[in-house]
Amino acid sequence: MPYNILMVDDDRDFREEFKDYFRGYRVIGVGRGEEALAELKKPNEIDLVILDVRLPGTPGTEILKRIKRDWPDLGVIILTGFGSKKVVIEALHGEADEYLEKPLNIEKTEAAIKKILRESRWPAGIEGEDIEGKMERVQVFLRRNVHKKVSLQEASRVVALSPKYLSRVFKEVTGRKFNQYKLECKIEQAKEWLAETGHSVDMIAYSLGYLNAESLIRIFKKFTGLTPTAYRADPQGDQTNRGRSSRR
Repeated sequence: MPYNILMVDDDRDFREEFKDYFRGYRVIGVGRGEEALAELKKPNEIDLVILDVRLPGTPGTEILKRIKRDWPDLGVIILTGFGSKKVVIEALHGEADEYLEKPLNIEKTEAAIKKILRESRWPAGIEGEDIEGKMERVQVFLRRNVHKKVSLQEASRVVALSPKYLSRVFKEVTGRKFNQYKLECKIEQAKEWLAETGHSVDMIAYSLGYLNAESLIRIFKKFTGLTPTAYRADPQGDQTNRGRSSRR
């Protein structure tokens, strides 16, 4: 399975040339920053964003800030044809992972892409289109879209299977039902944020797609035996952790 790159540039010819040069990647091209944000808000498999500074509407540096705010783990390469010091500084302040000038140097661009993808928190392209490979791809898809509402239908389109068949095979291969695994992913992300950030329970619930904190608290306690606040105070009291330890 190739890596997925979101190319954001209002020059259609440039986007097509980029696709021709980098055939080893699946390139999704859009012409405006707002279109890029819309793509990212949907459940997706995007591994890297390549973002031009000069865009119609919202400038690329502002789109960069929004991406890094909402999807901090997503790598972003900033492109510019101007080469001005001001643009470079804005890109770095917006936490761009790399900065490249047009016209692109193909070797430098390939090196920058590979470097960022190596540092990604997501695994390399999953090999094989057998059932085990497809189920692994679904699991990665659910983990990376943990803050979105992912339906069985959306997951089934990723691996080109019918929803009914995916539901049955996912249980057979992973030992868990689709919705159970999806909830486990949300709980694991909540635990990570509780342990490593100062985010409030309300903020975590909202970030995971829950309408209110009460919904997260109820599900979190069902899985771990603790409320989120109690878990933050004592992560070792997590019943799921104790259960894993006892099975080692």
